[in-house]
Amino acid sequence: MDQDTLNTVISASIVVAIMLLVGLPVHEFSHALAAFRLGDGTAKIFGRLTLNPVAHFDPVGGTLLALTFIGSAASGGAIGFGWAKPTPVNPLNLDGGRRGEAIVAAAGPLSNLVLAAAAAIPLRYMLANPTLIEQIPMLADVLFLFVRINVLLMIFNFIPIPPLDGSKVLFAFLDRRTEYQIRPFLEQYGFLILLALLFLPPGNSIGGRIILPILDGLTNILVGI
Repeated sequence: MDQDTLNTVISASIVVAIMLLVGLPVHEFSHALAAFRLGDGTAKIFGRLTLNPVAHFDPVGGTLLALTFIGSAASGGAIGFGWAKPTPVNPLNLDGGRRGEAIVAAAGPLSNLVLAAAAAIPLRYMLANPTLIEQIPMLADVLFLFVRINVLLMIFNFIPIPPLDGSKVLFAFLDRRTEYQIRPFLEQYGFLILLALLFLPPGNSIGGRIILPILDGLTNILVGI
């Protein structure tokens, strides 16, 4: 492993640690807070209305995030997937019906966009002052990767296929008849559809061809490159 690859792996590892300690907890806390404000205290009852990372940590999702993101960064991709423990929400308690459910669902991904934008501010400053990058290059790498992974999680979670958050947003915009027709099918087969989109055809998946251009475009807009 050459020095540049080693530095990238170290930067990616730092970003994964920040995501496990901050990024994913903020995502799940945002779901919980939105639900609480809309009348559902389920997450609070289960101790999830908190930023404590221990309350939101999922061993499988966290491990997958570390393996995929660090491995991808080492090969020049910086793509990774993982998850925290899902926030419990009772839609029947939410004000606004499907609209409330959509707001709660959208709160998580939108929090990732906020985190990405926050990290992009100092990164933009560093890019405007190249001497800073020369002095602390790893900080620039960490900021860029943090922006990228948060934008990726936002895009991924907004895919309108269950169990992802985007499905709740989609259902809120559909008329009742259409929702009743397609929701049971998507909830039953959504995970399989999602796997097919992400991994088929191998090496050039349909999902990748859709997600990557959006990811690169939004990252460039935030970072200003």
